[in-house]
Amino acid sequence: MTDEITSENIVGKTVLIGLTHEDKNGEIIEQEQFWGTITKVDESRGIIISKPTGEEFSLPPALHAFSVAPPGEYKLRSTGEIVVNPDLLSTWTVTKPEEE
Repeated sequence: MTDEITSENIVGKTVLIGLTHEDKNGEIIEQEQFWGTITKVDESRGIIISKPTGEEFSLPPALHAFSVAPPGEYKLRSTGEIVVNPDLLSTWTVTKPEEE
């Protein structure tokens, strides 16, 4: 895979995703990690990832949030699962909106 990430060349790639959930003040509520295979890139639905369980997860169609993963073993903190040589990495911060 080249270093250039496009909607055409990420389909079928394995991605390791890190999500940080925070409140409106920037305090961390939860952190999660998971991995899966990118199955589709769609302007309206975003980037669709199929987790090993078969569950689908979507991310916004922001290719700049993906980078080529250095080879190696990645241990998921929450589960202890080891992901070997994923193709891509992506990290996101999700800010909880103010409650009404």
